[in-house]
Order: sequence, then structure tokens, then C-alpha cells
Amino acid sequence: MNTTTNADSAPATSRPCAILLCNLGTPDAPTPAALRRYLGEFLSDPRVVEIPRLLWQVILRGVILQVRPRKAAAKYATIWTEQGSPLAVWTHRQAQLLQERLQPWGIPVLPAMRYGQPAIAKQLQTLQGQGVQRVLVLPLYPQYCAATTASVFDAVAAWVGRSRHYPELRFVNDYCDHPGYIAALAESVRQHWQQKGQRAEHLVMSFHGIPQRNVELGDPYAAQCQRSAALLAQALGLEPQAYSVTFQSRVGPAQWLQPYTEPTVQALAQAGTRSVELICPGFASDCLETLEEINMEVRQAFMQAGGQAFDYIPCLNDSSSGMDMLAELAQAQLCLNPR
Repeated sequence: MNTTTNADSAPATSRPCAILLCNLGTPDAPTPAALRRYLGEFLSDPRVVEIPRLLWQVILRGVILQVRPRKAAAKYATIWTEQGSPLAVWTHRQAQLLQERLQPWGIPVLPAMRYGQPAIAKQLQTLQGQGVQRVLVLPLYPQYCAATTASVFDAVAAWVGRSRHYPELRFVNDYCDHPGYIAALAESVRQHWQQKGQRAEHLVMSFHGIPQRNVELGDPYAAQCQRSAALLAQALGLEPQAYSVTFQSRVGPAQWLQPYTEPTVQALAQAGTRSVELICPGFASDCLETLEEINMEVRQAFMQAGGQAFDYIPCLNDSSSGMDMLAELAQAQLCLNPR
């Protein structure tokens, strides 16, 4: 984690600052046309799909974008709200609440999406037009991954490469072991226990998966996921047999990080575990993966395998503890004295 500044002793900056709060992105609507645009941008990122570009574009344009948009649109339709995509709703809400917490310093916070709107380049241009001289780029990814965190950096660097003049930039790589992050996750689990009046027999901590090859090439993501999970288990006082760390969203025939989430919950049910709780610590905002894949598909898999109770514990979203953590992180990065 790269947050080493002591906010209690560092001087407050006199230069106009701002924060760019970045998330993955979302389609504009739960329709095949919107999904085709979104997936076309997302899956064209060489950080996301690391195979020869020409070959991949033939597969992407000729096969995937002809088939997947309709299927993905149907899934998005099951979680879409009156306000729009949950990920977009939560990201805008987080930006608003973070700005409120930083109101004593007058620091604006703009949400930005790596894919879709509002685009990173557009928001950086807006901040530059407002006279901002220092920008903290804060990706909402607790664990560093080249396919997510580094891709945000790529988008920022691309805008810089097209700019004659640009503000000073600071970038948060991760916050996988930030005490406030772990405390916020632990609080969300305890609140769930309190609301239910009991604990499930087993807690599953499910992270987004990546190809095993990416780890072998030096991506620290898997190790950071394990560290976050171990710290959360420690904060909750869980014995090793009381929880599992798994990885979801495997795509294609290649080997991805294991164990996979769905087979794990099925095995738990088949072994006699009647109730599980599942939390996704790698997601700052609820989205398609958490609301549809986990809370619908994985839930169904567990129940069909013989389980009796499946509880999904939501992401931190706009929780007070989660927002306090982001504010603390921003204050340290921008060297803001308490007021």
C-alpha cells in the first residue's frame, strides 16, 4: 500500500486539489446495443485480454460481440434500477459523500469510469478547466491488478500524452491492507450477523478472478487478495475452517485463480454445510458480478446442491465506515491537515 504520508504532521497544500474517483464502468442501458458498445471498449483493452491484438480483434468483432451483448443485456436487466446501473449509482454516490467529507478543504471529487461514461479523459479535462493543479487518482480497487488498476493509469497517461499542460498527479495503487478498509469490511459482516441474529456456518470471501498466467508474470493481485482475506478473518476472529477464499468470473478455457467460487459453495453444501454467507471484498460498489453472478447464480448453485440458507453481504457502497476510510486515504495522500 502506498499511503505513507502522515496526515497529522504534513502541511496542507495551497494548490487547488481534486480527486478523480475511478471505477470500472457500466453500459448506458440494459440493451444489446449498449452492451455491444461497452463490451467493445472493455474487451479491446490489452490490459484486459493479453493475447495478440489482431487475432483477438477478429474473435471479438466476428464472434463475441455478435453473441454476448444479448446475453449480457438480459443479465443487466435483472439488476437495473430506476436510477440506472447499480455500479454507476453507487460510484456517483461515493463521489458525493467523499466530497462532503472533504468539504473543510473545498476539494471537488468527480466520478470517472474506465469504460463508458463519464470517461476519465473527460473528467480530467473538466478539472483542468476548473483550474485544478493537483489531482489524486483514486481507483476503487482495493487490490492492485494490471487489468484494472494499471488500466486506469493507462487512461490517465493517454490523456496526459494528448495534453499541452496537465496538473500534478498522484495515484493510489491499492488499499488492500488499509486498517480502515479491513475495519469497514469487518463492521459490515458484524452488522449482518446482528441483523440476522446468528452467523452462518461458513463465510466465503469471493474475489474477482484473473488468469493464473498473470500472477506468474508478476501481478501481485492474488497475494493481495489473500492478505485482505487473512486480515478480515483476523478482525472477525474466524478460525481457518470457518471461512474460504475463492475467485469468481472465470472466462475461457485457461486456468484462473483457484478455488473457483461456484464449485466451492456446491462442495460445501454437498459436505453438509447448511448455511453460508458470501462477501466480495474486492468490490467497492455492488455491480453485475455481485448482484447477478453471486447473489443469483451462485446462490442457486448452493441451494440446488443441498444448501438451506445463502446470504450475500453487500459491498461497502455508501456505508459510513467505507466512506470514512476513503476520506482518510484521500487526506493522507493529499497531505491535508485535520481541521
